[in-house]
Amino acid sequence: MKIFALRHSVVLIVLAVSVSACSVFDGKKINYKSAGTLPTLEAPPDLVVPAGDSRFAVPDINAKGAATFSAYDRERAGKPQTAGNQALLPKSDKVSFERAGGQRWLVVNAPAAEVWPVVKEFWQEMGFIIGLELPDAGVLETDWAENRAKLPQEGIRGFLGRALDSVYSTAERDKFRTRLEPAADGRTEIYVSHRGMFEVFEGTQGGGDQGQGRTVWQPRPANPELEAEMLRRLMVRYGVEETRAKTLLAEKVAPPQATQIKNPDAAPGLRMPESFDRAWRRVGLALDRIGFVVEDRDRAGGIYFVRYADPEANTKKDKGFLSRLAFWKSGDGKAKAQRYQVRLKGTEAETALAVYQDDGAPANNETGNRIASLLFEQLK
Repeated sequence: MKIFALRHSVVLIVLAVSVSACSVFDGKKINYKSAGTLPTLEAPPDLVVPAGDSRFAVPDINAKGAATFSAYDRERAGKPQTAGNQALLPKSDKVSFERAGGQRWLVVNAPAAEVWPVVKEFWQEMGFIIGLELPDAGVLETDWAENRAKLPQEGIRGFLGRALDSVYSTAERDKFRTRLEPAADGRTEIYVSHRGMFEVFEGTQGGGDQGQGRTVWQPRPANPELEAEMLRRLMVRYGVEETRAKTLLAEKVAPPQATQIKNPDAAPGLRMPESFDRAWRRVGLALDRIGFVVEDRDRAGGIYFVRYADPEANTKKDKGFLSRLAFWKSGDGKAKAQRYQVRLKGTEAETALAVYQDDGAPANNETGNRIASLLFEQLK
């Protein structure tokens, strides 16, 4: 019995190594798997399984005669083809690549209603679960997922990680938000923003228990290169050749320089040498990158209504001796999110951005200046 069990284990290990060796190839840097991915549902033998998507069913052919591929091909050629997903199969002449500063986006020669299902299918094919869908607002957001390609592929850890997929996991998670913005002549602009988290032991950030406690997730900076890689893959999804897509991403264009406006008597803000339409879309992408909660937006008035929790709002408060004795106060130390307005006003050549408080007063305080600085880092 022991010999049989050992032999059975060896066979399983050899099979796992063989399968994993075929699945790993050089240059593989992205292999996402959402945390909520579920196994395929298996129905009991006595249960009738619902019919699948008819797009993937083999068309009926004449039952008479030999079942050869040539006969099947002739029979199929004589029948009208179903539409299926043909409307979602794009062509390379439909998409172009744009950039301004450190931001990149795609322009598709199709309305948002046609672009939406293509983008949704793209993220699902990449291994993501869709966590948020707002078609009317043109916002689609994935769930948190880990990049399995970052796991080591050599040594005992790489061997076990390939043989047993759940043995190891990375300490990083990523999610992506896609915004579809209508452009001129019925076109659609596609913006992709990244947000990341990493896992650390609680207390190690401040030199505490050094990994003896529980783990917590903390945000990490957005990765523009990862955003660019997703845009490249989306271009390929639209029919652009791999080499052409890489060339477009590698091309460097002189970025427009945004300048900060610092006036103690006015609202903090920026000045951008570009039209209102382009500035509006770039500011929207910057807000997504930073992680602001955009509660509403008024394009006609040029206003983004956002919520921002200043992480340093409480650090300079309650530092005195009496405050340390105030044990009745809450000790969570979490800053409350405040509502602000990010206003844009521009012409064909220049657009000004200013930060205001929720009541319409200029946010000429420390938090308002920090918001303007965060936007400047994304738009410069």
